[in-house]
Amino acid sequence: MQLFLDTTDVAVLKDLAATGLVDGVTTNPTLIAKSGRPMLQVIAEICAAIEGPVSAEVAAMDTAGMLDEGRRLAAIAPNVVVKVPLTRDGLIATREFAHEGIATNVTLCFSAAQALLAAKAGASYISPFIGRLDDVGADGMDLIVEIRAIYDNYGFDTEILAASIRSPAHVTTAALAGANCATIPPDVFNALFKHPLTERGLDQFMADWAKTGQSIL
Repeated sequence: MQLFLDTTDVAVLKDLAATGLVDGVTTNPTLIAKSGRPMLQVIAEICAAIEGPVSAEVAAMDTAGMLDEGRRLAAIAPNVVVKVPLTRDGLIATREFAHEGIATNVTLCFSAAQALLAAKAGASYISPFIGRLDDVGADGMDLIVEIRAIYDNYGFDTEILAASIRSPAHVTTAALAGANCATIPPDVFNALFKHPLTERGLDQFMADWAKTGQSIL
């Protein structure tokens, strides 16, 4: 499974990318607003720091506007993925972007039927929002399972990018359900490294090693 970071904090991105475990980045209007910086500048900096796909979202709600904005975003760097909403206009734009060879991430997916349409439109990625479904009493992972089955049935190339990830358990379950990627906040990424038994075991090993008085070097 590919792991993307859901953030616009370039310093954090560079730090976590140093692990060699970051495959890409996703952004959205909320994250751009929190950064307090010009969007095009932020996306350019992220693309320079990360070799993998970087999702940058359009703000227009009509097809023509999405196409104009998407082309402008795609021109920033070769690894930009244009992020469009899962609406009728968004999927029409996605279809045109596919013809033009521009990668797309169709976002705010909450049903398998929506995911089917996105794949038919030629989306590079579909982003089902797991956590938000959980928030309203549904099981977000059921959606991942349904999309995986539909895409496998018909050989769609669209990659499932699990979004609205809230915990390491979400990452694990999405991987088991067959998601190709997961986009996660930095705090969840850091939590993936941790387990109390790992820490407890390491403390014990280090205490026992100190008792030997030895040095490897």
